[in-house]
Amino acid sequence: MKRSRITIALLLLLALFTASVARAEVKEVRFAKQYGLSYLPLIVMEQQKLVEKHAKAAGLGQLKASYATLGSGAAMNDALLSGSIDYASGGVAPMLTIWGKSRGEVRGVAALDTIPIYLNSVNPSVKGVKDLSDKDKIALPAVKVSIQAVLLQMAAAKAFGANEYDRLDRLTVSMKHPDAMAAILSGRSEVTGHLASPPFMFQELKDKRVRTVVNSYDVLGGPHTFDLVWATKKFHDENPKTYRAVLAALDEAVAYIGKNKRAAAELYLKASGSKEPISEVYEILSRQPVHYTTTPLKVSAFADFMNRTGSLKEKPKGWKDLFFPEIHGKKGS
Repeated sequence: MKRSRITIALLLLLALFTASVARAEVKEVRFAKQYGLSYLPLIVMEQQKLVEKHAKAAGLGQLKASYATLGSGAAMNDALLSGSIDYASGGVAPMLTIWGKSRGEVRGVAALDTIPIYLNSVNPSVKGVKDLSDKDKIALPAVKVSIQAVLLQMAAAKAFGANEYDRLDRLTVSMKHPDAMAAILSGRSEVTGHLASPPFMFQELKDKRVRTVVNSYDVLGGPHTFDLVWATKKFHDENPKTYRAVLAALDEAVAYIGKNKRAAAELYLKASGSKEPISEVYEILSRQPVHYTTTPLKVSAFADFMNRTGSLKEKPKGWKDLFFPEIHGKKGS
């Protein structure tokens, strides 16, 4: 009887220890962002310590949030799979790619924005997609896999026919946005085009040599999500309070930008070290096509296209298949 009581006590202690371990969440959450104004919600989160604020409110104590800067969505996926970061961010295409390859073990957390992608060119002969030729080199963050690369394929399919979607791939080169802008404006580079994001696409258009050849809103028939955040199912399931704190921080950052554009511009300049006047950044944030939201829009349109062209083997049933349940109540697409 005594031995039985000891066994039961040990089992109870083991159960309590296991429950305690199960409840333990990470002490640090690691984010990665890229270059440009599309990542402004993450910059606001970092500068105002919003994750730390919401974590403390959730009873998680002194949670540390750290932020790295990477050059492309492909680099994001490598870092996420290696365990170097907990939250990746970037264009829709890299998220869809890792969702497909992981069979749903990596999913979207939330959108960051709805922002158009411009293909800007300094080649005076290029008036539209059909004018692009071997005389042109188009810079984008990562060939084949970036949202810019997929957008160019969508534009090519629209111009030349569905089977010609990859016709312009041979013209693309991988390059970080700041380097791409410097290349096309230098007049000394073989790069004549840039599939750009804010602020780079608007800064380029200040040069009279630059014209917009493709606007992604025209290709997709309206506003669409440009960048978003994604994470692993393992992190989501093992850190529910931290996950909710991050989502609350994202929502607060987006709301802050909407109400405080000038202050948000100041935070961007402080974080990025960019030298443009605050009036210029404020003007970009006030433009109609630039909008910050956690609601995913037209993500399914990208998924359908990537499935048709073979880069996404499994077709999601809808946008909710691609995201964790916490944002399923939003009016996404």
